[in-house]
Amino acid sequence: MKKLLASTCLAFGLFGLASAASAECGDVTIASMNWQSAEVLASLDKIILGEGYGCNAEIIVGDTVPTITSMIEKGQPDLAPEGWVDLLPDVVNRGIEEGKLVGAAVALSDGAVQGWWIPKYIADANPEIKTIDDVLKHPELFPDPEDSSKGAVHNGPQGWGGTVVTAQLFKAYGGEEAGFSLIDTGSAAGLDGSIAKAYERKEGWVGYYWAPTALLGKYEMVKLEHGVPVDTAEWKRCNTVADCADPKKNDWPKDKVQTLVTKSFSERAGSDVMDYLNKRSWTNDTVNKLMAWMTDNQASGEDGAKHFLQENEALWTPWVSPEAAEKIKASL
Repeated sequence: MKKLLASTCLAFGLFGLASAASAECGDVTIASMNWQSAEVLASLDKIILGEGYGCNAEIIVGDTVPTITSMIEKGQPDLAPEGWVDLLPDVVNRGIEEGKLVGAAVALSDGAVQGWWIPKYIADANPEIKTIDDVLKHPELFPDPEDSSKGAVHNGPQGWGGTVVTAQLFKAYGGEEAGFSLIDTGSAAGLDGSIAKAYERKEGWVGYYWAPTALLGKYEMVKLEHGVPVDTAEWKRCNTVADCADPKKNDWPKDKVQTLVTKSFSERAGSDVMDYLNKRSWTNDTVNKLMAWMTDNQASGEDGAKHFLQENEALWTPWVSPEAAEKIKASL
């Protein structure tokens, strides 16, 4: 009877500790932006915070500007796992300075990347080609599908910021003088299709793309170097301005992608939860491969998060406490 009573007390004691941990974290709203990498990261946080730390986690769909603005002005949602802070630096800085936002881990450790890319098989066969200038010396390796006497640089869809920058860099590096055409791919699907077609035929291709993306998880591409350092003032003056007549060669700045937390949640979440949010970070290569798996399997963000947890234990377990790791593994 004494053993039974002791066991019962222990069970209630453990339940009480779990309830206390859950109460400490409490309800948490997690912003899932409307693109694949943000969707899977939000789902990953929901699983880890819910299963590992007893939070009552809920996902709210949003977009960058309204979400971060709402976090500052209304204190909701509590957490934005994939905040593209360079899209609205003044707003984010104001939120941090006013004590309404807290910056946690840099979600993408190597930054969100944009630029000009070539297929890895072209880079391997031509190791001397490393920069944009190197590519422009070889129009024959990157033929224009409409005129094989010229090379071609594939641009993004109209209306994209990266499309404007690519057109300006094409001018700055002398693409036309080097015998290249700048191709309007028409849409994101058209841009993706041009890469897929080149890969299937093992043909030359050069053009604008970005990471993290599922496509770069499927087709291995090499980003070209720009041959010059980033000049932020010049970038703002002309490289990003469509009607600027005299763009200069410039490197493409990486976008900082950081996890943002409301100050109120950071204070009530508990040190273990914040320790996780300050550690959780992954690379473009990891996300590219995960999104490629999601695309091939028509998987949701939750499916992708579970797949990541099952296949990458060595990567995620250092982010969490040993106790949380065991709970998360058991939930899978």
